[in-house]
Amino acid sequence: MKSGNGYVRHLRSLFLSDIHLGTRGCQAELLLDFLNHHDAQRIYLVGDIIDGWRLRKKRFWPASHQEVMNQILERGRRGVELTYIPGNHDEFLRKHTRTRFGCIRFADSIEHLTAEGRRYLVIHGDQFDVVMQNAKWLAFLGDRFYAIALALNTWLNIIRHRLGLNYWSLGSFAKQHVKQFVNFIGQFEDTIFAEIDKRELDGIICGHIHHAADREVNGIHYLNTGDWVESCTAIGENLDGSLEVIRWQGAEQIFARTAKDTETNVAA
Repeated sequence: MKSGNGYVRHLRSLFLSDIHLGTRGCQAELLLDFLNHHDAQRIYLVGDIIDGWRLRKKRFWPASHQEVMNQILERGRRGVELTYIPGNHDEFLRKHTRTRFGCIRFADSIEHLTAEGRRYLVIHGDQFDVVMQNAKWLAFLGDRFYAIALALNTWLNIIRHRLGLNYWSLGSFAKQHVKQFVNFIGQFEDTIFAEIDKRELDGIICGHIHHAADREVNGIHYLNTGDWVESCTAIGENLDGSLEVIRWQGAEQIFARTAKDTETNVAA
């Protein structure tokens, strides 16, 4: 199947989180490009899709943000299973949990069974965030600082672009090199591993910390969807049941994948 100017990749399931529609940092255009080149039998919206925190302060809803919602809802009307698992930024939707609104099912969390028969908890992840659970005011403050960092990052990359340099993420650098961020992510993941082990599941698919991941520890498979503010990542379940992080920088990726698959088939 083709879509506009390229092939569409067919997935069994697609997991998206931390899109933050309603903020200037949202990479809506790149997400639309991603959606145009990916199809799935079911889509999980794993929280912070709409940023209610920011929208309460200032109305910002450009056409590209509405188009993201339109595309997702259109897929639901065509028969794609849509499940919305609200996060902390769209917690106003949590009152709709365990109900259905049109073509969307709402839930606090859900168990996903892969084509391989492995069981995964799908949840936003703020439930495992010590700061969110014990000092919500500090989380709001952190969100404000994050917005400022994104604004600085935008201007920094305008300068880098004029100098002929590639995009560089201040947020991603901090998460990899600043001790406080590294410790926070480690604590978040340790809490998750303990919870999944207790529930006797094979793994978890979550978001919240804007840090995509795919790793296995002591038989527990941990996947984090990342975000559509800086990293532009999602989790895809292939038709054979395997799961992977998809990092999206543009349609050229799918062309490269198609070419690689063609070369493999020819070699075989």
